Amino acid sequence: MSLAAAAEAIRARRLSPVDLTEAVLRRIEELDPQLGAFVAVTAERARETASKAAAGDQRGPLHGIPVALKDLIDVAGEPTTASSQVRAGHRADADSTVAARLTGAGAALVGKTHTHEFAYGLTTPQTRNAWNSGRIAGGSSGGSAVAVAAGMATFALGTDTGGSIRVPAALNGVVGLKPTYGLVPRHGVTSLSWSLDHVGPITRTVEDAGLALSVLAGHDPRDPASVPAPTARYRPAAEDLAGLRVGVPGNYFFDRVEPDIAAAVRRAIARLAALGARLVDVEIPMTRYVQATQWGLMVPEASAYHERTLRAVPDRYTGDVRVLLEAGELLTTGDYLRAQRARTLMRQKWTRLLETVDVIAAPTVPATAVPSGQESITWPDGTVESVSDAYVRLSAPANITGFPALSVPVGHDRMGLPIGMQLLGRPFEEATLLRVGHAYERGEPARPLAPATAGD
Repeated sequence: MSLAAAAEAIRARRLSPVDLTEAVLRRIEELDPQLGAFVAVTAERARETASKAAAGDQRGPLHGIPVALKDLIDVAGEPTTASSQVRAGHRADADSTVAARLTGAGAALVGKTHTHEFAYGLTTPQTRNAWNSGRIAGGSSGGSAVAVAAGMATFALGTDTGGSIRVPAALNGVVGLKPTYGLVPRHGVTSLSWSLDHVGPITRTVEDAGLALSVLAGHDPRDPASVPAPTARYRPAAEDLAGLRVGVPGNYFFDRVEPDIAAAVRRAIARLAALGARLVDVEIPMTRYVQATQWGLMVPEASAYHERTLRAVPDRYTGDVRVLLEAGELLTTGDYLRAQRARTLMRQKWTRLLETVDVIAAPTVPATAVPSGQESITWPDGTVESVSDAYVRLSAPANITGFPALSVPVGHDRMGLPIGMQLLGRPFEEATLLRVGHAYERGEPARPLAPATAGD
């Protein structure tokens, strides 16, 4: 059951919040030992919230809906470990802004989900893919994506610094929305890179993403990057795409991409045209600088955030994260400033590009979920790329620019692994992305839950 359908059923009293919550908790008990999506399950807290929801008046649009939160997001009295021994024993003193808004809207927290340690990676090694347990979940919001894909939460929140909502959403066949930088406050959310971090929803449908965003969005002065953007209608209405211009990249986004992914995304783009959209060929600017700019911003900011603990308890970090944090301390001020200048130029060029089209449609990731433990991908042209570099390559532009991006499932490859299409748009025009994504998925069959325990 989608978030929107569950919320409507609860409002109409056709579904009890208690029954829904118990069904989700049973699903967690059954599947999470194999999938490893959750750091902690807050069963009693969820039951208490659901019981109050069943007995009381409607509190908001998420009344009685079970939600999971990535383990970077503070909830008063609950651990926020960032899936790291560095945070062992930590408990949050207060709610993050997004947790408080979800509670105010009536949501019931069922648990905290695993992240790649401190969100510094694209695989979430503790968690297994919901469609094939021998494959990676994607990261860093892998636990949240798997929880939603396997029916262990009605929806979940993740964070996205280089693709960490969209990558696991694509690899697990669910919807992932990275909002515009500053639209959703990050107060009370553990940072990876303050100039690239975003908080957003992972859901089963595009309509669900809009419903969640309507609760999450809004200014909070406690987040210095938070923007007092005008209120918008995020829940998409049923309509065609007549007059809408969809940009189709002629470079970058279809370079070094698995054939099944390219074919599925091009079929999805053709479907947008059949729904009335006008396809426009576009050239993506400054592509040679994308990954250098992403890493040039993220690495020093992450190292600065972890400076004290890296010196105090270095052995508590996992090896891959510790190496990245130590490497970040070797970058010079000049390197960081050059990345900042490149970001400014890239944002200007993307702004001009998006004056010619309303959205850009492209693959979310170049490869479906690789086997657990695989460290690199070799492309037909002989290029060898690390798994992290491959997954971040197509998602990083939206983090560098801060522009919104939505990943929508558009099929499966020949091994049955999910494929995602990424829609990118202008700042604070999430409503347009949601309109396009919703129009695409309306004609698709109902999206099934992932097999969850399937192996190779």
